[in-house]
Amino acid sequence: MDTERNMKFMQIAMSHMPEAQAFLEKKGIEIGMEDVQPMLQLLMNVMNDAYELGKEEK
Repeated sequence: MDTERNMKFMQIAMSHMPEAQAFLEKKGIEIGMEDVQPMLQLLMNVMNDAYELGKEEK
């Protein structure tokens, strides 16, 4: 994986974290800092897969 692209993806993911936390809290799900890292990794995996798919479709 490209380090620079991953950093951009991390910035995107972090910008949406407050919205994600609010959604989960509204559903009665509390997440702590220990839960954030696996969630971010999952989101970054999704973004990398989408990026690769976009490259294949060009």
